Amino acid sequence: MEPGGEAHVRHASSALADVDINGWTQRFDLLSDPHRLEILLSLHRTPGIFVSDLAAAVGRSENSVSQALRVLRQQGWVSSTRVGRSVAYRLEDEIVHDLLHWIGAAHG
Repeated sequence: MEPGGEAHVRHASSALADVDINGWTQRFDLLSDPHRLEILLSLHRTPGIFVSDLAAAVGRSENSVSQALRVLRQQGWVSSTRVGRSVAYRLEDEIVHDLLHWIGAAHG
């Protein structure tokens, strides 16, 4: 196969403008951490779960889960609600929600 020349180069490079490359890179970076992915899958299945229950579900300390949730909240992926002395979390980002379905996550 011979090179397609300038038209192929223009066509191929035009794909770069169609996608939010930085946004998707950041999403995949956050999803690539197994700890955060476990948390997201658990939030997907059980919206409104408390940090203590979430920590037990993923087998991590509350401190470790809280740190991961802070990163996810800063990105707008999750939201929190204070209920008395506890904090409940839920998945908010629709794109992440769809990605979780794509990899096989189902609602309870």
